[in-house]
Amino acid sequence: MTTASTVIPASVTDDPYAGVPRTSAVRFLYAMNPLAKMAAILPAVVLLVFVRDLATPIAFLALAYLVLIVGVSLSIRAVAVLLLAVPGAILVLGFGFSLWTDAALVANTHPVLQIGAWTLYSGALQIGFATGLRLGAILALSLIPGLSTTGPDLVRACVQQLRVPYRIGYTALAAFRFVPRFGHELEIIRQAHRVRGAHRGRGPIASLRRWVSYIVPLLAGAIRHAERVALAMDSRAFGAYPDRTERHLVPFRARDVVFMVLFWVVSAALLALFFPWAPPV
Repeated sequence: MTTASTVIPASVTDDPYAGVPRTSAVRFLYAMNPLAKMAAILPAVVLLVFVRDLATPIAFLALAYLVLIVGVSLSIRAVAVLLLAVPGAILVLGFGFSLWTDAALVANTHPVLQIGAWTLYSGALQIGFATGLRLGAILALSLIPGLSTTGPDLVRACVQQLRVPYRIGYTALAAFRFVPRFGHELEIIRQAHRVRGAHRGRGPIASLRRWVSYIVPLLAGAIRHAERVALAMDSRAFGAYPDRTERHLVPFRARDVVFMVLFWVVSAALLALFFPWAPPV
């Protein structure tokens, strides 16, 4: 038996809903209730939709990175997302929105680049990168619950704290579990085709023939898996009663309230420090 606070290590590497191993007590986000983490970032995410300056999203981006570095055990993929994907997306979106900005709205600002009759103004760059930074900050804040929460824990929290009917929560969880199952079966089918030497060749036609040959066995495996899941749920009297007992509890503790309040206070402080309250002259 495992206690409610125990995090079960993932035994199947291709299951994104397996337990997340907690390597250190310092990584506090794994012990937080999923709803507390989502509620903590929600005011900041809503606020970032309406800000138009550069300093505010940069401040919230730094806050999100600080919380992730301290509270999450980052994998190589997560580090690549934080150090490469998010900054790269901000640069691409910033330049993209700068090019789409109407030049007539920023014609009174300093020109940065001029090609023929087209001119890129500093005001367009400011608008574009403000938008890119807002989207990047929202993404980074969303990674706080995303990198430290598993699917089953989120469903259990919704059922236990938000009173979502377990018929909806666990049915959706069972449906999501089909995704790694399909990936596993697809890999088995591809390996079986390689062993038999089926559809050898290169080029788009051979690739299309290989993918078409995967459809029938993949659908057959999906039907068999769906039947097993339906029988398993029926044998456990799923849906027969309005509620069920829970083997794994996801409680909402005092530390969850403290985390939410601290995050809200820090968000309010960053807003007070960096948001340009005075209208531009």
